[in-house]
Amino acid sequence: MFSSFFKELRDARIPVTLKEYLTLLAALEAGAVGQRVEDFYYLSRAALVKDERHLDRFDQVFGHVFKGLDLMTETVTAEIPEDWLRAVSALHLTDEEKAQIEALGGWEKIMETLRQRLAEQKERHQGGNKWIGTGGTSPFGAYGYNPAGVRIGQAESRHRRAIKVWDKREFRDLAGDVELGVRNIKMALRRLRRFARDGAAEELDLDQTVRGTARKGYLDLALRPVRRNAVKVLMFFDVGGSMDWHVQMAEELFSAARSEFKHLEYYYFHNCLYEGVWRDNARRWRETVPTWQVLNTYAADYKVIFVGDASMSPYEITHIGGAVEHMNEEAGATWLQRVSAIYPHTVWLNPVPETHWDYTPSIGLVRRLMEGRMYPMTLSGLDSAIRELMR
Repeated sequence: MFSSFFKELRDARIPVTLKEYLTLLAALEAGAVGQRVEDFYYLSRAALVKDERHLDRFDQVFGHVFKGLDLMTETVTAEIPEDWLRAVSALHLTDEEKAQIEALGGWEKIMETLRQRLAEQKERHQGGNKWIGTGGTSPFGAYGYNPAGVRIGQAESRHRRAIKVWDKREFRDLAGDVELGVRNIKMALRRLRRFARDGAAEELDLDQTVRGTARKGYLDLALRPVRRNAVKVLMFFDVGGSMDWHVQMAEELFSAARSEFKHLEYYYFHNCLYEGVWRDNARRWRETVPTWQVLNTYAADYKVIFVGDASMSPYEITHIGGAVEHMNEEAGATWLQRVSAIYPHTVWLNPVPETHWDYTPSIGLVRRLMEGRMYPMTLSGLDSAIRELMR
């Protein structure tokens, strides 16, 4: 069973290694978990899954491979105190329903009967009040009704009265092609962090303190600088026009970046980078910052991230005077090339779905100017962009 579990995880494109599989087996042999299937589920998930985006697929494989295991092998004890169950039943059940529960013999009797039904039943059953099936009043099954039921094989609760939910999957929408939320962005951006020690020596260095104390024969405290995120990020956000459709996504990325990076600088532009950028959209015409000043302020070790849909007239990129809001003295392509020349680690994140890029000529132009370093704003796209920035 365990070998088929490993094989099906691999077949589902979950990158499980043999070493991780052996680690799981060693943990089981060492008695890391007891007889409860939930304990085994969490242990195997911790040992075998390295990336959040694979959690939903893992749950599906686990449910397929070990279907019914939780019903047949778990040591069923009253984990929920009986007085809790009685309190709930008093609030939600009618007198007639309470009488039905008492007639069944309580939790232990229900689970004992379930074991017997599992041993006796050989085929699918629809309706009725005894066998494990669907649409009936048996205590065991799905899409039926019983005031003291055990739900098996049902995607969600209907009456909210099952004693135990066996098929719950907690992780959804974490595939690589979904749009990003703040939490997912933070998880991806953390891969870009690189910690280094800087500042005053104010953190206790325990290892050196122990070594020094042992060597000198008296307490010798050793201090060291605190580890801080040393990655420096410079972001340029396209605002206005067609980017109005992507404001929420851009805001989520900005919010996540501000929380993850100590050294973060940002500026706004419209459509394409030109000779001026700004920090406050409300005062963009009065407080423009020369782009040359920005490029001369931040050193070449900054990681540069452009965020924009790159959807505009191609002339805005290729021609002097092509900008829609002012007479630009140099083409936007010239400025993009300058940024790429100064900052070797530069990427462009595009909120437009990648399948639509070929329909917009300007996206192709910007992508070529970025030497292919344009990525969609999905979890997999951001992951690829982070890998590029870390090269």
